[in-house]
Amino acid sequence: MMIEIEEVSNNYEALPLLSLNHVSLLCRSVWDSMRFYEEVLGFVPIKRPSSFKFNGAWLYNYGIGIHLIENPSNDDFDTIVEPRPINPKDNHISFQCRDVGLVKRRLKDMGMKYVTAVVEDEGNRVDQVFFHDPDGYMVELCNCENIPILPLSSCSLKPRLSSFNRATPAKCGFMENAMMESLSMEMLNISF
Repeated sequence: MMIEIEEVSNNYEALPLLSLNHVSLLCRSVWDSMRFYEEVLGFVPIKRPSSFKFNGAWLYNYGIGIHLIENPSNDDFDTIVEPRPINPKDNHISFQCRDVGLVKRRLKDMGMKYVTAVVEDEGNRVDQVFFHDPDGYMVELCNCENIPILPLSSCSLKPRLSSFNRATPAKCGFMENAMMESLSMEMLNISF
């Protein structure tokens, strides 16, 4: 039996995105979630549009917003009623940090449960710390900047379709250039 894979050519350019703006999270208690994102992660409450007719809060820091939407009903969305194990392979939101050791000490001082993991690649090491917010959403804090961001087209090993012996088509160029330009601009904007 031979399986054919049809390659669909996309004649459209990527959407004109600029950056990630915010992450929106349903929560049982806006107050509890605000306290967590302020005290644990250092977010700051910001003004929210007055036209909203539901309880919520907006927080901001690190170039990203967290929008909290209160929904105390367990039936209306998939909340975590029973605490589940902290699994680094689960959906999560990740933030880079300067000192993973300090993060672990502070989480321990706050009595928060967490799991650690290590990623190594070509002599580079990333330390990761995973924990849950009050509603069970997973948060990761890491030193991910230790692994360089390289477009796949710049790597010596090209990805292959896992069960087929065909190389992934190299329709690259624009995206790699845009990523590298963005990365270069970010590096120039670093303040010492």
